Amino acid sequence: MLDRDGFRPNVGIILLNQRNQVFWGKRIRTHSWQFPQGGIDRGETPEQAMYRELGEEVGLKPEHVRIVARTRDWLRYEVPDRYIRREARGHYKGQKQIWFLLQLMAQDWNLNLRATDHPEFDAWRWNDYWVPLDMVVEFKRGVYEMALTELARFLPRQDHRNRYLRQGHRPRDHEHTHHAGAVPGQGMELPPGASFDPDPQAANHEAERGAEPRGQ
Repeated sequence: MLDRDGFRPNVGIILLNQRNQVFWGKRIRTHSWQFPQGGIDRGETPEQAMYRELGEEVGLKPEHVRIVARTRDWLRYEVPDRYIRREARGHYKGQKQIWFLLQLMAQDWNLNLRATDHPEFDAWRWNDYWVPLDMVVEFKRGVYEMALTELARFLPRQDHRNRYLRQGHRPRDHEHTHHAGAVPGQGMELPPGASFDPDPQAANHEAERGAEPRGQ
């Protein structure tokens, strides 16, 4: 379903934990990292599409999250021809997105990357809100920056009694990266489908490989 300008309606999801860190997913069989997103089906509202994509991509139900905010208008990006299937060239131009800011109200183990037979991600982690845009496929970076900037003012206020703030200590990367199996030092099993990429930034130069126009 395309609009008259060749853009496919789509939703993007920024999912927060209680520390205002965001869900950051590694696209399956690539080195690109991104937020959950997906197309709006005919007859769906953006909110309905958001809940469907949330369940399909990360296994969460509506009761697991609360909506904090959403972007006021559509944010658009164009997809380069080399990422567009041949039969779609000439009429498909890119995506127009409504972005939702959600807060996780459940536990981490409710996330499930294998909720469907066609997973989008093969690893995930909690990342600082201002994600490293150089790990995002290049043609999406502008929209990511616009969505994060517009929604930043709605971030929930933090509890300043947090132990990291109290000690003047910033969490190390391994404290919120989800390994396969138990988390070292915590004795906690990971959510189904979680895995470990020891150094995702090492493959930044390959971040644009394998981008699939269907989901982008």
